[in-house]
Amino acid sequence: MEDTINLLKECDAGTKTAVNSIKEVLDNVESENLLQLLTDSLSEHEDIGNEIAESLRELGGHGKDPNPMARVMSWMKINFKMLEKGDDKTIAALMLDGCNMGVKQLSTYLNQYENADDNSKRLTKRLINREEKLAGELKNYL
Repeated sequence: MEDTINLLKECDAGTKTAVNSIKEVLDNVESENLLQLLTDSLSEHEDIGNEIAESLRELGGHGKDPNPMARVMSWMKINFKMLEKGDDKTIAALMLDGCNMGVKQLSTYLNQYENADDNSKRLTKRLINREEKLAGELKNYL
């Protein structure tokens, strides 16, 4: 059960990071299509995050906030890049970097917590698939 809770906690932190990052750029998006893509992704990340939080509650666990230093670094990267050139191409590149990092980290946790239950592995794979799908769609805006 420890692996299950740890995997869900990492997924919880990952969804929170994704939600925060998407919200950080939404006001700067120019293209209606990119705005819709990111808005839909935000909603899906929130839905997955809610499922993860519910699974954690059922197991007696608590959510995990993203690492404060990682959160600050992400905020700085996004805001400096947006000041430099805050167009849709920059936004897509930033979000693509985040997706790739998320896939890498979640895949690592999936392997690390190999004794996690099937539900937590399913949620993790769903989150990975969501990140991979978004990454593929973002490439159209580079």
